Amino acid sequence: MGRLRVLIPFLLFLTQCATSPLDRRQVVLYSDAEMARQGEQAYSQMQSEMPTTPNSSESVYVQCVADYIIEALAEPMRSSLAWEVTVFDNEQANAFALPGGKIGVYNGLLDVAFNQHQLAAVMAHEVGHVLANHSNERASQSTLRNVGLTAARVLGASDVTIEAIDYGTQLGLFLPFNRTQESEADGIGIILMAEAGFDPEQSIALWENMAAQGGSRPPEFLSTHPSPESRMADLRARLPEARAARAAALDRGMVPDCVPGVINQ
Repeated sequence: MGRLRVLIPFLLFLTQCATSPLDRRQVVLYSDAEMARQGEQAYSQMQSEMPTTPNSSESVYVQCVADYIIEALAEPMRSSLAWEVTVFDNEQANAFALPGGKIGVYNGLLDVAFNQHQLAAVMAHEVGHVLANHSNERASQSTLRNVGLTAARVLGASDVTIEAIDYGTQLGLFLPFNRTQESEADGIGIILMAEAGFDPEQSIALWENMAAQGGSRPPEFLSTHPSPESRMADLRARLPEARAARAAALDRGMVPDCVPGVINQ
């Protein structure tokens, strides 16, 4: 019973819900300060373990795109975080953003994102995860899952039952939820890149590039990411809003001029 008394306070957190930028209800257990601390620690560890690009023009180019995206953020997100960008020397076509304002880009992404607009699509998507508090949400899901498994053990469930709960939880909650988060970050990202002055049409071109290189993929229902076809369809549906956001940005003088391989003096 003592172990159950420890679990109850965790379960009470279920009533403490937040709302994402797209008005989806979320359960988050951790403070922004704690998540920022965890993000900064993870970022520092990556910086110490993974080589950064030896090509200074890559760093300047990626920083240029990031600066426009950060400038487009609403307060207090824009100035309250110590935004930092690192380009890692890694062939993966990938990027990430962590709580605390830490952005990482693998320079392999530059082989797939052919211009500043396509790179902005990826980076804005990753910043969208931060804006929507997705890392907190995922950490909270993991904590609640562990609480549920511990409760099942305390109540005497068999190993087979616990394994079934574990597997069913992953399929029924975590993978679909991750797909929801990815779609949400797409929706936030296409508007954010447009508000920074980048061409939102290029977000679809990016996924056409990705799909061309994708090879075999698992079924969408077993994947943590939507299929490229689903992503492109959702992005197309958001284009009217994104085009309007870009037009307003251009009117404000937000005209990105980041050129791959060129260091602006």
